[in-house]
Amino acid sequence: MRHIHTATHPELGPLSEYRIIQRQAARAIVVDGEDILMLYTARYHDYTLPGGGVDAHEDILQGLVRELEEETGAKNIHHIQPYGIYEEFRPWYRDDAEVMHMISHCFTCKIDRVLGETRFEDYEVKNGMKPVWININDAIRHNEKTMTESDKKGMSVERETFLLRLIARELL
Repeated sequence: MRHIHTATHPELGPLSEYRIIQRQAARAIVVDGEDILMLYTARYHDYTLPGGGVDAHEDILQGLVRELEEETGAKNIHHIQPYGIYEEFRPWYRDDAEVMHMISHCFTCKIDRVLGETRFEDYEVKNGMKPVWININDAIRHNEKTMTESDKKGMSVERETFLLRLIARELL
């Protein structure tokens, strides 16, 4: 799979100075015309691609399908194709590590437009997450505004906005 981008948190020094834990994630890119399936999170006022951490017993594709079904209620997931890897290094304060190296494996896929029931985790419910179809350009503008105005912004909204811009250029 192609390497899309590497982002390093601005407060980190040379990575060789840290204990690093690696985390694998899978993210779904589901496009229908100019609409894209996103998760809106009220707490952070941003749009993110469906997906997340891959469990120890799963491979990347199993994690992708599980996350997409749980977070969006997606049905009939098919035509899964590799898109690219976005990696990031961010401060981490557990698991006896100082930095997390997140490797996000991004895949395009198709699903039925009508979504089923979600199965959010407690923290996702508390954060006000919900799946939405949104025009990709509206999602980009929204996230750009959040990055400019929010005190809760972080590397996640930067990753998502970078990916949305790339998807708009390459897939629309």
